[in-house]
Amino acid sequence: MRCPFCGSDETQVKDSRPAEDNTSIRRRRICPDCGGRFTTFERVQLRELMVLKKTGRKAPFDRDKLVRSFQIALRKRPVDSDRIERAVSGIVRRLESSGETEISSEEIGLQVLEALKTLDDVAFVRYASVYRDFSHAEDFEHVISEINAKISRDSTAD
Repeated sequence: MRCPFCGSDETQVKDSRPAEDNTSIRRRRICPDCGGRFTTFERVQLRELMVLKKTGRKAPFDRDKLVRSFQIALRKRPVDSDRIERAVSGIVRRLESSGETEISSEEIGLQVLEALKTLDDVAFVRYASVYRDFSHAEDFEHVISEINAKISRDSTAD
């Protein structure tokens, strides 16, 4: 692992332990050249996933891009970062275990929508407005009425 401070390739692992979500290994490292200390995370990758875009183009799946889409939708919302990480890990796990090597961007978007629906209603509407390409106020009203119907179903089930 290259040192982020001086660029040396000779870093040493000082401590390894499972990360909080138990889906990765957290490693504390030190650089013998500059003395810099930093943390890395190591994850299991079951298979190389490719994302099939709407244009037909293919791109390698990027977990960080998925995390960023959650962070954008959840900006200034009271959702703990651990919950975001669990949602992202769940989506990645489902994609990897699906047996498919090519996943449509539409399928990923649907999984993000489902995860956001359970995390935060405002973030769900934000993401849906971009994902479903809202162009009128009625589009927002429709999604909000879906959320209200879900809330009333959940409250009658309790």
